[in-house]
Amino acid sequence: MTDAAARPVLEARGIVKVFGQHRALDNVDFAANAGEVHALLGENGAGKSTLIKILTGAYHPDAGELLLDGQPIHLRDPLHGQGYGIGTVYQEVNLLPNRSVSENLFLGRQPTRFGLVDRRRIDAQARDLLSRYGLDIDVRAELSEYSVAVQQIVAIARAVELSGKVLVLDEPTASLDRNEVQRLFEVVRGLKAKGLAIIFITHFLDQVFDLADRVTILRNGRKVATQRLDTLNTTDVVRMMLGKDVAFEHHPTALTGSTRGQVRVAFKGLNRKGLAPFDLAVHEGEVVGVAGLLGSGRTEVARLMFGVDGAEGGEILVDGRPVTIRNPAQAVAAGFGFCPEDRKLDGIFGDLSVRENIIIALQAKLGWFRALNREDQVELAGRYAEALDIRAANHDMPVKLLSGGNQQKVILARWLAIDPTFLILDEPTRGIDVGAHAEIVRTINRLREEGLALFVISSELDEVVAYSNRIVVMRDREMVAELAGPDIASDAIVQAIAGTPQEVRP
Repeated sequence: MTDAAARPVLEARGIVKVFGQHRALDNVDFAANAGEVHALLGENGAGKSTLIKILTGAYHPDAGELLLDGQPIHLRDPLHGQGYGIGTVYQEVNLLPNRSVSENLFLGRQPTRFGLVDRRRIDAQARDLLSRYGLDIDVRAELSEYSVAVQQIVAIARAVELSGKVLVLDEPTASLDRNEVQRLFEVVRGLKAKGLAIIFITHFLDQVFDLADRVTILRNGRKVATQRLDTLNTTDVVRMMLGKDVAFEHHPTALTGSTRGQVRVAFKGLNRKGLAPFDLAVHEGEVVGVAGLLGSGRTEVARLMFGVDGAEGGEILVDGRPVTIRNPAQAVAAGFGFCPEDRKLDGIFGDLSVRENIIIALQAKLGWFRALNREDQVELAGRYAEALDIRAANHDMPVKLLSGGNQQKVILARWLAIDPTFLILDEPTRGIDVGAHAEIVRTINRLREEGLALFVISSELDEVVAYSNRIVVMRDREMVAELAGPDIASDAIVQAIAGTPQEVRP
């Protein structure tokens, strides 16, 4: 469909959404056209989820308007949006796994006979409906008996039947293999041919170019661009998502890695389902930076290293000796520390004090029969609060009352208190103010100089280039490139992320 022939079905004009002091969406325009797959892309915090929730009625905009077929609409909730013809299918299928396929398809609108559900009729209608999607399955069987791919198609069929104008697909392929993805895409192309407007959210760029007609890219709550995909390549999209025109960047401070000490931690063939096996050695006095788009597998690697997710193969060596890490307690015992990406959900203990948050990992390592006395706790908390410039009225106040930057420093202090061998930092500077950001970066550099081995994930290219001895680049849950010395540059990272490694010297 040409741009001239495009007919907007669902439009968002000048959308603004504010949460407290955070402007999640800032004057964003978006249009989903009939007979088109429109990809919506952006990194964490870009505003994708907020925009989708506004388009489907889960959130109400603070400014701007929604139009359906050119007419303003005011959605109260997702059910109201469904009544207007707007359906959504999420990565986690939002159906009832212990009920039959036919019951899931017609839940809430089952045909009845003499006041009772007409099961023969509902099964016949379900078979007829699914045949249009190329599915020939036993509709009387429980939904849980089928693969995630089949469940996704059932969810799409239900959403289209209930709505029928706009279909939002939010990360629908995250749990599917290649063949299942292609089967799902055949269904989506069929719906596109019938005139549906389809909004496609994914972190797999190859799938975007395979399926979508246009793309809208958000960054920091603002629309960067809306363009036809036949005018772009993968590198163009990556650059817009990351906010970098990197062709002329130069970072003379990038480290060569020539002064690395001995190998402190080595991972050999470590893997689990959905994450390709990887080999990686981290030396004392070395920062291994990790770059890649959202969904590339960065956080999955960190969780695997720390035992949050169990490995299905491979081994871990600390100072040349094999160690077993099946859970975080074993990771701490091995000298590992981990600052997670979501500090509020996975990092801080909000109702505990600053002091308790700092000493908790050391106490766990010592064992609860060797309890730190109050005097030792106060001394330890005070020492690390001063070293990291943690600003709190007192160390007995709940940590949830601190700013994001100070909370991040508290988590960092917690792991430094155990005198770690290996420290994993997942997005350590995300969502904190400029001053705290600079302090965290200085701390990373100081810890490297003191001989610590660090594995640091960051979406900020300038940042990861500046403090890393080496950088591993991840794409599609696999380590696809390793950069060192003169290859450490933002343009090389972008090329590796985009899938053009011939321009990178791994």
